[in-house]
Amino acid sequence: MLELKGVTKKFSVFPVVNHVSFSARPGEVLGYLGPNGAGKTTTIRMLAGLLEPTDGDILFEGSNIKKDPFAYKRRLGYVPEQSEIYPHLSGYDYLEMVGRLRDIPESILHEKIIEFLRLFDLKTEMDGAIGSYSKGMKQKILISAALLHNPDILLLDEPLSGLDVTTSLVIRDLVLRLAAENKIVIYSSHVLEVTEKICTKVIIIHKGDIVADDSVENLRTLMHLPSLVEIFSQLVVQEDTEAAAREIIDVMKA
Repeated sequence: MLELKGVTKKFSVFPVVNHVSFSARPGEVLGYLGPNGAGKTTTIRMLAGLLEPTDGDILFEGSNIKKDPFAYKRRLGYVPEQSEIYPHLSGYDYLEMVGRLRDIPESILHEKIIEFLRLFDLKTEMDGAIGSYSKGMKQKILISAALLHNPDILLLDEPLSGLDVTTSLVIRDLVLRLAAENKIVIYSSHVLEVTEKICTKVIIIHKGDIVADDSVENLRTLMHLPSLVEIFSQLVVQEDTEAAAREIIDVMKA
């Protein structure tokens, strides 16, 4: 189990994540939702070991991840929100670098890379510089890098960003299959319709605080609302979106 216990992250004196506690278990897909600036990516980066919490603890299998961060990261796959990867490397070279850092035996690494590139329709582009790739192609490389070593924990921060419809559907089904393989999957996205279909439960964070933590079905029942979009709007959205849209049209026509 992966647990956060009273985790806070402050930048200067301002808390971006405020005493957040939740757990994610093998075999479930945990949706982690919130508007821009709510603290989602900061939480994910702490779970990835890239940021140190100001306060609180992150535990995996009962031990604080700070005790042996290298052992923890060996079992972790992470798709970041921003596709910041070395633009001068080719897709193949980048995955080879990641595979070697992950200590994947050379005897199987080449075949694994070629298969990932084939399955994501990147084989013909594998020798081209990543800097020449589209956003969707870069995202496929990041997803491949996260899965290459068969991790036990997957942190997916906006994994559908830039992907075409077909690949988005593949990733949706892949996430469900990963959960069926008893992986821990934390899925952060703005695409609420997909999140509603694949997540075992959802956590909604707003201004650094958790405002909901339950299954979508229970939240629908408790709030008497038909969908995750409606639930999210009720808990988080603080402006009249229709009025805002009308005002934008008015400015266009001025």
